[in-house]
Amino acid sequence: MREILGRRRKLLFRRGGRSAQLGAALHYATEWQWPVLPGVGLRSAGRQPAGARLGLGERVTRRCSCPDPDCVVPGAHPFDPGLLAATTDARMVRWWWTNRPDAPVVLATGDRAPCAVSLPAVAGARALAALDHFGVRLGPVVATPTRWSLLVSPYGLPELGELLHSQDWVPSSLRFHGEGGYVVLPPSQIGSGRVRWERPPASPKLSTSFKQGGPPSPAAPWLPKVATIVDALVMASTSTPDGGSRLAY
Repeated sequence: MREILGRRRKLLFRRGGRSAQLGAALHYATEWQWPVLPGVGLRSAGRQPAGARLGLGERVTRRCSCPDPDCVVPGAHPFDPGLLAATTDARMVRWWWTNRPDAPVVLATGDRAPCAVSLPAVAGARALAALDHFGVRLGPVVATPTRWSLLVSPYGLPELGELLHSQDWVPSSLRFHGEGGYVVLPPSQIGSGRVRWERPPASPKLSTSFKQGGPPSPAAPWLPKVATIVDALVMASTSTPDGGSRLAY
């Protein structure tokens, strides 16, 4: 079922000859009312040996388009425009990705938009297995080769503070993306690789008007509360070798 939903989304995002990123950004912004903006993206950094000793020749390397030559999250952050420019306006979204069709899709988290909790990929797989074992319903999960992000319903700093205060220790590898934060969404390409759905968004429920005979209205995917998953994420991050404390996505 997940594969079928994934294929449908790919077809939706590519409809009309537009880029996959533009289709996805329009869907997030207009159908789900998630504020988005283009990420900084990647640029070619020339060629370097892929393995001189093995005779593998050269390969093209890519680096972040921002001015920082040592950027630790290449391609995976806002730059120009800045995060405050995130919008659900279709005209603005279309203009951005028409001019930069390969730009990553960045979700501005918090306020009325989803928040997220991210952790190293190994710890993320362990946490999802534990949550599945106990029958905890999960929302969308975004995955890069190095980190997984679990989308949750909006939370405030007081709520988050109480949850973390109850923990004996919170690993530095566990990060909370609330108001003023961001998460890169599929089908973006960033320095660490492709961004994908580990758990795709659940199909939205039909609106009340549709049940009464009217047309269906779009609805954003269901999201769990952060309190239902934070214990499992802390435990999985704590038990991960090396703590996964590197900043790189």
